[in-house]
Amino acid sequence: MGLYSPLFHDSPLADFFSERATLQGMLDFEAALARAQEQCGVIPQSAVSPIEAACRAEYLDASALAQAAASAGNLAIPLVKQLTAVVKAQDEQAARYVHWGATSQDVIDTGMVVQLRGALVQAERLLVKLMQALALQVQTHADSVMPGRTWLQHALPTTYGLKLAGTLDALLRWHERLRELMPRLLVLQFGGATGTLASLKESGPQVSQALAQQLKLGLADTPWHTQRDRLLEVAGWFAGLSTTLGKFAGDFALQMQTEVAEVAEPTAEGKGGSSTMPHKRNPVTCAAILSTVTRIPGLMAMLYTAQLQQHERALGGWQAEWQTLPELATLTGGVLHNSLVLVEGMQVFTDRMRQNLDITHGLIMAEAVTLALAEHIGKAAAHHRIEQLCHRALDGGEPLQTLLEQDEQVSQYLGNQQIAQLLDPSTATGSASHFLHQVLARFRNSL
Repeated sequence: MGLYSPLFHDSPLADFFSERATLQGMLDFEAALARAQEQCGVIPQSAVSPIEAACRAEYLDASALAQAAASAGNLAIPLVKQLTAVVKAQDEQAARYVHWGATSQDVIDTGMVVQLRGALVQAERLLVKLMQALALQVQTHADSVMPGRTWLQHALPTTYGLKLAGTLDALLRWHERLRELMPRLLVLQFGGATGTLASLKESGPQVSQALAQQLKLGLADTPWHTQRDRLLEVAGWFAGLSTTLGKFAGDFALQMQTEVAEVAEPTAEGKGGSSTMPHKRNPVTCAAILSTVTRIPGLMAMLYTAQLQQHERALGGWQAEWQTLPELATLTGGVLHNSLVLVEGMQVFTDRMRQNLDITHGLIMAEAVTLALAEHIGKAAAHHRIEQLCHRALDGGEPLQTLLEQDEQVSQYLGNQQIAQLLDPSTATGSASHFLHQVLARFRNSL
């Protein structure tokens, strides 16, 4: 399905889950294992260099590995077999010490952790760039007044800056969560056949420590062959970040509707057109984000189900992770990339936002008038009277301001100038500026 990769997976994260990267992650484990075991006196020093030299993905036959994995049940078994043959061709004695004391799951899990480490470094870089671009847009549109919408209907005025700040606020929390989960995730998997490292006898803990240091990974208190919470946590991070950006893309697409027309995606040759309608300008970047996010709950459901792993080594659940977690990571990379394109190049039509505030002829400001009148006649009475006038405005297509100025009860307490001021949306954004600047301050401090 590679034809769709540029649409859904296009980001630097994809590089860490290529065939070559998958094999190299496992080979990095094998090379580090040899160095660690020599350091601990488990294998002879002469075996290390031939094993290290052979641990390069280009020396393996990936196609043959894939075919052999179908019979073996995983990639590690044929990988170790091929690696051993490559080492043996150079040093028959060194080949005896390939994969010494480890099990297939140690190789595959640690290889996956190594891949995730590289992918998360890239994800953080993209996320920081996205937050920087978003912060700039928040500042630019701090005072861009627009309709706030609840239940898809006009509610009260807000600012586009605050709307964007809500997304930035959430992204800052996802950034914090990433920093928090990294130490929990980036740990070595090394337990041998049943998680006891029995084949290494008393050297097990010493080799584990040395191996973790070689790979620059943390050392878990126990092997985690069937305790998959670490991978579930990072999967949840990918999924949560993506859905936050999906919410942003969904709102943006709604604002692009012809009747709303408050924003537009960046323009580029061939972008957003229709095969039949030359006038169309479709939200194609939003569509790529939203279609990706639509797939993510199913992937997460699979990973939750895969937590049910049997005894010391799993049958089915572990294997189900192999394609699902990379798919989730690379899809998230695509969401980050597309979101960055969208935010950096977004077009914002503030005049149209202001026009949309006026399409209800002042009704969006009815609450402000109600509260002002309530100071004189009480909340219930004020609400009832203004509601009646709003219905008249809707039924007759008259401006609310005219009806308010002509109403005896309202005009008894509120003058025309005060009514005009109360109906001005720019005076009714409440604490929007305060909230927005709190987010910007936290953004600056976070970096």
